[in-house]
Amino acid sequence: MEQEMLKRINELAKKKREQGLTPEEQAEQKKLYKIYLGEIRSQFNATLDNVSVKDKDGSVMPFKSAYKKKDK
Repeated sequence: MEQEMLKRINELAKKKREQGLTPEEQAEQKKLYKIYLGEIRSQFNATLDNVSVKDKDGSVMPFKSAYKKKDK
């Protein structure tokens, strides 16, 4: 994530707390939050791709496969 984007998100959050936002700023904040959350979700999924789970029988499988197995 770009530092400028994070800086702008923080600026808007501070302004919202202190004096409120214009409708244009609210729309910008919503757009930036959507981008930010998308990147966080992407990073989280990438992390889960690298996590393994060890079953009681000693077998090791990727977390996502183990999680799907338990849902069934």
